[in-house]
Amino acid sequence: MGSSTSRILVPFRGTGAGVADLTWAQLGIWQTMRDTGLSMNIGGTVPMPAGTSVPAMETLLRYLVSRHQALRTRLRFEPGGVTRQVVSEAGELPLEVVDTDEEPAAAAEELRRRYEAEPFAYETEWPVRMGVVRHGGEVTHVVVLYCHVAVDGFGIDAIVRDMAELDPATGTTTAPVPGLTPLELAAKQDTPSGRRQSEKSLRHWEHLLRTIPAERFGWSGDPQTPRYWEITHRSPAMQLAMRLIAHRTGAGVGYVVLAAYAVGLARLTGRSPSVAQLVVSNRFRPGCADSVSQLAQLSICAVDVADTTFDEVVGRAWTAATNAYMHGHFDPVALTALLERVRGDRGDVDFSIIVNDRQSRDGAPDDGELPTRRQLADALPRSTSWWNRKVEVLDAALNISVDAAPDAVDVTICADTHRLAPADIVALALEMERVAVEAAFEPAAPTRVGARAAAPIG
Repeated sequence: MGSSTSRILVPFRGTGAGVADLTWAQLGIWQTMRDTGLSMNIGGTVPMPAGTSVPAMETLLRYLVSRHQALRTRLRFEPGGVTRQVVSEAGELPLEVVDTDEEPAAAAEELRRRYEAEPFAYETEWPVRMGVVRHGGEVTHVVVLYCHVAVDGFGIDAIVRDMAELDPATGTTTAPVPGLTPLELAAKQDTPSGRRQSEKSLRHWEHLLRTIPAERFGWSGDPQTPRYWEITHRSPAMQLAMRLIAHRTGAGVGYVVLAAYAVGLARLTGRSPSVAQLVVSNRFRPGCADSVSQLAQLSICAVDVADTTFDEVVGRAWTAATNAYMHGHFDPVALTALLERVRGDRGDVDFSIIVNDRQSRDGAPDDGELPTRRQLADALPRSTSWWNRKVEVLDAALNISVDAAPDAVDVTICADTHRLAPADIVALALEMERVAVEAAFEPAAPTRVGARAAAPIG
């Protein structure tokens, strides 16, 4: 009784090999992983249809790694703290097979957790781990985790789309490899036009860093150990309210999320504008939409919420986020130098906040039937909250993610309890919900943040 694990070595061979500097996005996520010690491995588990075989999974793994340079990329650590990417043409990597006579979903989750928690051996291990769970001789689940230096979430989406090009009978395809490769991206960024793009983005960063209020939170009166606490607030009412506001304003739901955060934090801290770093996919750039690579970077924005209406804040959030997206492609080394200059001139500027709407890829307004006031009122008492992880290290002082849930949204907030007390973390989640519900049917709903909280953005 129980489980046993075996390994099959899967050989691969693809086109394209070489050594290059890390791309800007690769370097940005690598710096975060190095500085925090977090693995940040990305991926998950997929239940498989009946009849799926281990040889079919071997074929799929060989196809993906042979086809995509990102999955054949390892790191090289050179003297002077320089890290470079090394793309190989051929090699072999393991496919793990877990045979279990117990609950296969539980075995898959155990494998996923192991893959997620264990950092890659960046110089020697290929940046993809795949394992299958077999129950009763049949594959029931596949678990795939990627090194985050190799791909981001949109890169995984591109991998999934490219699976449709695989001919399972031959294990090959005649379709061209989609999008720019990591080596092509590195070369493109090391051109005069690439450097101009970085300089333009950093001018946006510098303008905000020199004009926003330097302090966001102050210090908590209830610091905890472990230092970072995470809560999830599941809100059916917020989901309905955001649909209504998005429909009325014509803005994507992601901008409503940003506006709700901006007003909620300003109410809690008494400071405006609210500052955030947004995750920029950079997939709108030429050759990047279907690139299997790491392209995501963080970009800064500020939203003034004082003495205005929530609908107006949604418009300001759209403008601020659009500017952030246009300026989210830059050299992290140059940003570090900029931060040192700003710090020397005006001291530390607290912008360590990440807001990430993950409900949908495009954030388009919902075109379905709109909810009524009664439905909104009935939904509000169904909100629930629960504490998740408590950890010593995080990649930001405040990290907010909004995810789709069944007939609801999950607002997950992980924060530094030395900056926001646990009670304030709870209060921020509830305030984001309250802000959206107040404005659901009221275009002129006030933010209730006074002008004395505001400081000019510039």
